[in-house]
Amino acid sequence: MKKLLVLLVFKLLLILTLFADEGMWIPILMQQYNFGDMQAKGFKLTAEDIYSVNNASMKDAVVIFGGGCTGAIISDEGLLITNHHCGYGNIQKHSSLEHDYLTNGFWAMTRAEELSNPGLKVTFLISMKDVTDLVLKGVDDNMTVYKRTSIIEKNIEEIESKAVDGTHYEARIESFYNGNQYFLFINEVFTDVRLVGAPPSSIGKFGGDTDNWMWPRHTGDFSIFRVYCDKEGKPADFSKDNVPLKPKRFFPVSINGVKKGDFTMVFGYPGTTTEYLPSYAVEQIQNESDPARILIRGKKLDIINAAMNSDPLIRIQYSAKAASVANGWKKWIGEVRGLKRLNAIDVKRDFENSFTAWLNSDKTMYEKYGDILSQYEKIYKELSSYNMAMIYINEAAFGSDAVLLALRMRGLEGSKDASEESLEWIKKDAQTKADIHFKDYNEATDKLIFAEMLRLYYENVPKEFHPAFFEELDKISKKSTDKYLTITDYCYSKSIFANQEKFNTFLQTFSSKSYKKVVNDPLYVLMKGFLGVYQTKIMSPYDKFTMTLDSLDRVYMKAQMEYQPNRRFYPDANFTLRITYGQVDDYDPVDGVEYEYYTTLKGIIEKDNPDIYDYDVPDKLKELYYAGDFGKYADSDGTMHVAFIGTNHTTGGNSGSPVINANGELIGLNFDRNWEGTMSDVMYDPDMCRNITLDIRYALFIIDKYAGASHLIEEMEIR
Repeated sequence: MKKLLVLLVFKLLLILTLFADEGMWIPILMQQYNFGDMQAKGFKLTAEDIYSVNNASMKDAVVIFGGGCTGAIISDEGLLITNHHCGYGNIQKHSSLEHDYLTNGFWAMTRAEELSNPGLKVTFLISMKDVTDLVLKGVDDNMTVYKRTSIIEKNIEEIESKAVDGTHYEARIESFYNGNQYFLFINEVFTDVRLVGAPPSSIGKFGGDTDNWMWPRHTGDFSIFRVYCDKEGKPADFSKDNVPLKPKRFFPVSINGVKKGDFTMVFGYPGTTTEYLPSYAVEQIQNESDPARILIRGKKLDIINAAMNSDPLIRIQYSAKAASVANGWKKWIGEVRGLKRLNAIDVKRDFENSFTAWLNSDKTMYEKYGDILSQYEKIYKELSSYNMAMIYINEAAFGSDAVLLALRMRGLEGSKDASEESLEWIKKDAQTKADIHFKDYNEATDKLIFAEMLRLYYENVPKEFHPAFFEELDKISKKSTDKYLTITDYCYSKSIFANQEKFNTFLQTFSSKSYKKVVNDPLYVLMKGFLGVYQTKIMSPYDKFTMTLDSLDRVYMKAQMEYQPNRRFYPDANFTLRITYGQVDDYDPVDGVEYEYYTTLKGIIEKDNPDIYDYDVPDKLKELYYAGDFGKYADSDGTMHVAFIGTNHTTGGNSGSPVINANGELIGLNFDRNWEGTMSDVMYDPDMCRNITLDIRYALFIIDKYAGASHLIEEMEIR
């Protein structure tokens, strides 16, 4: 009776979640699965307006920005808007003490002033197509995992090659539903992308890491770029002869604002979710993986933040690094809290109990899937030690910049017996990498990081995963009162990778015999030791477990879909174009606390603190606030709205995604999630999960009133 009750309750919860705003949907399939629900929530356009094969549609105005964000085209002159934190690395590269664009902002008042960004790419989707049958051609259920993978990889290579033969496009095939379905994506990639405008960090990064992942939020998280092409409209590397791209479609911009209950749609490239994991995987995430990463990154952040607060140059050098470290650190803290609050492990176990009851009631299903959960239990138990070792290798062993530089300089070993021509190439390549590295490097800060990362590795990783060089370091520090400081001083004093002057001197006398100095360098030896541990003791078993789990995940996904044939399953995020939709809504995080759905400029003024970098409000912004000079961007209530929240299901990669209203107009940029909802990558909670959106009116206000860059406003179609 108890088992039956659990089953009934679970099925009731499932029916209710079918109508929640959970899901990251494939745009080409919206008409088939979701369009009626979208219309019921207020959407006024057609499915063809979202994605069309033959005509320009919204998908033509949504791009991959760089390698991990989304952007939106907002003019017929190739103007692109994305988050400030997405453009942050490029803004930082252009910054120096003389031209501190991070602190002061940057605005190109003419096209000639726009700044080139070598290496930055913008990717447009041309088309997508289901190619499952072609990818799985020759595959059957009786194959080994290795043979299946080999056939699929060969099929994918042939399909991708044929799809773009004779064109300048790029092809990419991605799996969906854990390998049960495959789609082919044809992309057009532009490489001349120029920085047009960015607010100062006191606006674009207002609140810093303290406010990251939090609501209420007051961050003006946007930056402006422009896509250029050759005179024929084709992608081309940077050239003064290039012209602004004429896009197939761009988003009109609405300044009507939003109110509670309004329809919202996020159109972008969510990175990774794992909604269909078994309880054993969730248990590992909650109790092992996330806590380990939180510990390591927390220690690293303490050191970096102290250094940044001590020196303006270090702040510039380490700002992007700090943001990257802190983003995952805080997200994982929220994820663990959210999973515990939802009793996620027990929820998964309840599902597995009902799933098992279904299997036991059907002999055919039991023969197909009867042992899958026991296999999961065995594998995750065996995987545990390798998983932790992998985390400590990635986060701690290679957690200092000097060790990372040594890793990137492995080519220096090639100086042995190299020709004069090869030596010159090796030297030039090493100098280029070193110049980039040392621009954002502080030796004293890195020494502190190295010492702490070394301590964490020593104390938390079993000796079977310690590199042999640890024995030599133990001898060096045997009589020391501070083992890790002694080791650090030894390594950094004798290494060419810890000091720019030493490294440049080394390159000046570079010869075929230079490899000897490299292979005996203590940081290089330590790096090779860590790399050896990874390659000989971790990689092979870890990859074997991963491949087995991939196979199990595919089968388990299929089993879940057979168990619940009436459920609308959305595929996990895999950085392909998706639609999520929902409504503007508030929420109650804890008893006695209710959050409004929007924030205003008043909140920025209330947080103003000149003594704290992340809360030092610019004088001009305060002047505009006290004068009430908001122009046409003010809300109907007379205030300047900054951000709003909605029920759209988002994740990493959705940063910079256009947030669209019922009329297909741009109303904001997605830039974050609330902390209470960060577990949505594993388990979605409609009561708590909220995406945080920059109100586009605040971005326009900053561009126009604060920066005086009204020429950019004139490019847009304002409604």
